[in-house]
Amino acid sequence: MERACDLVADGRFDDDAPPARIHGDLWSGNVQWTDAGAVLIDPAAHGGHRETDLAMLALFGCPGLDDVMGAYAGTGSLAAGWRARVPLHQLHPLAVHAASHGPAYGDALHDAARAVLRM
Repeated sequence: MERACDLVADGRFDDDAPPARIHGDLWSGNVQWTDAGAVLIDPAAHGGHRETDLAMLALFGCPGLDDVMGAYAGTGSLAAGWRARVPLHQLHPLAVHAASHGPAYGDALHDAARAVLRM
């Protein structure tokens, strides 16, 4: 975990993408489906990397996840290889959950860190 965090801190994964308005706490409980489509609730909106919300949805699950990811990718606003970077964007929420909810998130956190080390 420490080596993965060092890579992040050293700027290895920095890119030139400008910050995007992201939800910030996107999980299935914050996505409601209506006849008109998806509605996002309970935002912690802020400027961040556009891949972060998709990584959160992948981490905590979402009905229709493939449709959401496909629609997002269809906008052309995701850089090539974004799916491979999902674990990078999951490090922070997994660390927060491991610290606040206990060791149940430890294995997932270590898996994400190992994936980051392979990038």
